[in-house]
Amino acid sequence: MLRKGGSNWVEGSRFFNREVELEALQERVNDGTHTLLTAQRRMGKTSLVRELMRRLHLSDRFETVFVDVEAAADPADAIAEISVRSRPLRGAFDQIKASFVNVLRETSDRIEQLSVADLKVKLRAGIDSGNWSARGDGVFAALAASDKPVVLAIDELPILVNRLLKGNSDHITSEGRTLADAFLSWLRRNGQTHRGRVTMIVSGSVGLEPLLQQARLSAHANIFAPYDLHPWNEQTAIDCLAALAKTYEIDLSREISQLMCRRLRCCIPHHIQIYFDKLHDYLRLAGRQKVLAEDIERVYLQEMLSVRGQVDLQHYEARLETILGRSSYPIALEMLTATAKTGRLAGTVVDRYLDYFPTGDEYKRLSVQDVLNVLCHDGYLYRQDDGYQFVSGLLEDWWRRRYGRHFVSVLQPEANPMGTGR
Repeated sequence: MLRKGGSNWVEGSRFFNREVELEALQERVNDGTHTLLTAQRRMGKTSLVRELMRRLHLSDRFETVFVDVEAAADPADAIAEISVRSRPLRGAFDQIKASFVNVLRETSDRIEQLSVADLKVKLRAGIDSGNWSARGDGVFAALAASDKPVVLAIDELPILVNRLLKGNSDHITSEGRTLADAFLSWLRRNGQTHRGRVTMIVSGSVGLEPLLQQARLSAHANIFAPYDLHPWNEQTAIDCLAALAKTYEIDLSREISQLMCRRLRCCIPHHIQIYFDKLHDYLRLAGRQKVLAEDIERVYLQEMLSVRGQVDLQHYEARLETILGRSSYPIALEMLTATAKTGRLAGTVVDRYLDYFPTGDEYKRLSVQDVLNVLCHDGYLYRQDDGYQFVSGLLEDWWRRRYGRHFVSVLQPEANPMGTGR
């Protein structure tokens, strides 16, 4: 039985479909190919990787290490995180411990009793700006020496790279670029050195390639073979809704499921499940199990697009501002709102934006084209003939409701309330 997944990643019996993608990633692992998993947000990248790691572990052919570096502030933090998450690999972790002998001397007799957080603090104390590369080399060497090949999944690497590039600023700095260059060079070198023994899968809630393009560090991505995770097709989404409806004893016809998919327009797995969750709650309050056509519209407008339903969609906005920075985010805000309000961003309008938003000093404000690259890569917009449209109907409707009512474009003579432009 398929159960609702909520906002967290899912695996095992709660994981639905993606068998083709799992098979493709398994093949890459078998070949020792480092992979950069790309997709728009909420597509289920983390769930896919977690499920792959679970299956690889059960196969008993690979060791697996999953690392989330979203909270890491610098390379030292990332290496401490990789080290502590390698703890279940007994042989590898014994070798890692040996390299940190001075740091762990006082706790060597009770290290098994330390929590993950406490152990990470101990390991982090032995890594600094002068030795992080050497420490990291030792960690990779320990993983490579394991009895079985190791699959190392690094989640939210783009967030860490963005933090390295910008530091405390809202734009790329020369110092940040130097640090990011050193970290990515280190990662690339170890991936090449230990190919076949340590295979990396890198993913994140924002795109790595646009970041590297902005910083002129694109060569570092050459070690990774991109794999694009697409939305579900309508049939898969309908099958998922049918499985959920069966579990929760909901009378949901195929025709109603089609209405749900077409209302969303893009069958992003998380949005499909959230729609069902809100529909289920609505039916519970109504005291019935049968879904009517009017229920779909009511739940969409009153729940998916309501203030209560906006928390999940605000993640799109927050991540975009994080990546673009305060100086470039208003360009995206202007273009997305104009697209949501009119349904299409024409090429002629893009040309006018190119004239209106000149590129500032190096790295400090992105060009209109750079912003468009981010918006398309990360799944906000797609190119359609000589223009751009929203990929997700849900995101378009939400963006229009959030910003469209009082929107005045910077291209109009009226005063612009968003304060963008010159």
